[in-house]
Amino acid sequence: MDATLGKFVDDFAALVALAQQAQQPTFRGENLLDRLDAHLKTDVRDLPTVMEEISAHRLADADIALAAFAAEDPESVLLGIGGGDQRHHMSLSDILQHASHVGGFPVGQPDYTNLAVGPAQQRQALALGMRLFRRHGHPLAVLMRAANPRFGQAAARLEVLCAEPAALSEFLTDFRERMRTHSVLKGQVVSFTMEEFGASGAGVTFHERPHVAAGDVILAPGVLARIARHVVEVAEARGNLRRLGQHLKRGVLLYGPPGTGKTHTVRHLLSRSEGTTAILLSGGSLAFISEAARMARALQPSIVVLEDCDLIAEDRSFGHGPQPLLFEVLDAMDGLDEDADVAFVLTTNRVEALEHALAQRPGRVDLAVEIPRPDAEQREALIRLYARSLGFGTEAIAQAAERTAGTTASFARELVRRTVVGASARGNDPGDADLLAAVGELMADAEALTRSLLGSDGGEAHGRELPRMHTTGQPMAAGASGSFAYTSELQFDPDEA
Repeated sequence: MDATLGKFVDDFAALVALAQQAQQPTFRGENLLDRLDAHLKTDVRDLPTVMEEISAHRLADADIALAAFAAEDPESVLLGIGGGDQRHHMSLSDILQHASHVGGFPVGQPDYTNLAVGPAQQRQALALGMRLFRRHGHPLAVLMRAANPRFGQAAARLEVLCAEPAALSEFLTDFRERMRTHSVLKGQVVSFTMEEFGASGAGVTFHERPHVAAGDVILAPGVLARIARHVVEVAEARGNLRRLGQHLKRGVLLYGPPGTGKTHTVRHLLSRSEGTTAILLSGGSLAFISEAARMARALQPSIVVLEDCDLIAEDRSFGHGPQPLLFEVLDAMDGLDEDADVAFVLTTNRVEALEHALAQRPGRVDLAVEIPRPDAEQREALIRLYARSLGFGTEAIAQAAERTAGTTASFARELVRRTVVGASARGNDPGDADLLAAVGELMADAEALTRSLLGSDGGEAHGRELPRMHTTGQPMAAGASGSFAYTSELQFDPDEA
């Protein structure tokens, strides 16, 4: 081989070596495998990885609990895993096995995500990071990952390494207990979102607890007290009830036309339940009932509100079997222990749609209360409530109440708003004449659809009897019932009826 050919072979060999070197990752620091071997004092590739799945909306709880464990060890370390997107596709076991090949994974910076932990609070939580610490003398390595649908991870999870199985088991038991007792969800008012990993915080939206005084809830005498006694006062007497062997789990059904004050009543119950975890489900989010029941049990005392249950009485689209979703709701209610301090509050615009389901699943609902359209006295009280800063005369309010027979609380609110809008358009402050003019406008035949959308019914005004329930729970269909608007009432507007 002449000198020219020899030089070509040497140059080609150097080129291949450079290409192989370029394929290897460039380490800015030590290899992850070496770091874990040193901390756990063993070859970590020989250790089993124990995985603990965490609901996506509990990631903040997991981050708080894990940080607390690490804080107990002054020498604890937080580190990340380098290696690009490949680290997201691989389990910790796969990462460690891969690390034994050429290149491996370097120690890098942790990844973080911002999570809602209250109505106006955020927490920066680990999205991908590993904590190394010692607990009762035993070294542990705990990798935490956030849910990441992009990489096929629907749930968050922990991946734990420890050479002592008993120490690992004890850690996971204590971890679950801290998740339960120090949850950011405990005592909050939350709702599930259909967008599982949306901007509201991993599928959960936090709400300010409403403040609705009893005087702002206009119902027939004694009705609100009966509901509050079953939902709120049972919780206040939980100690005595448990001592006397009485169950705490309870279900309340509020039924009646839309706009009569069912949601407003629920908001009053929440305002009287400071420190109680409240979980709000409506529409498609009722598909999360099983998770809501588990959360309610873990974070009791709890209230689970199921809005507009009639909409899913025959709906199988969200369920996983042949039965309607409502049956899954009732089964989830039945799955809780009798001594669980959990109140289920169901609302419906069409009680007849629920009766068959409730009859097949007896015992889930202990109290059914009708919230009917208000009578003349209650309509007058509602107009006074919504017009309390406007100074209408007593006679004008009485006339307005008398002329709006068959309407709802939502109608009374719209009446006052329409009065103010009309007067303002004329450049005047609203007065008695404006109120009565708005009554005439809204009660005209041209506004029939508006009244229907507000839950009102012309039956009372025309001498027709409205539907009522027998004490046996069977409906009396006396005459035609009114139209119903199938919209969710679960809106936290401080003036909502």
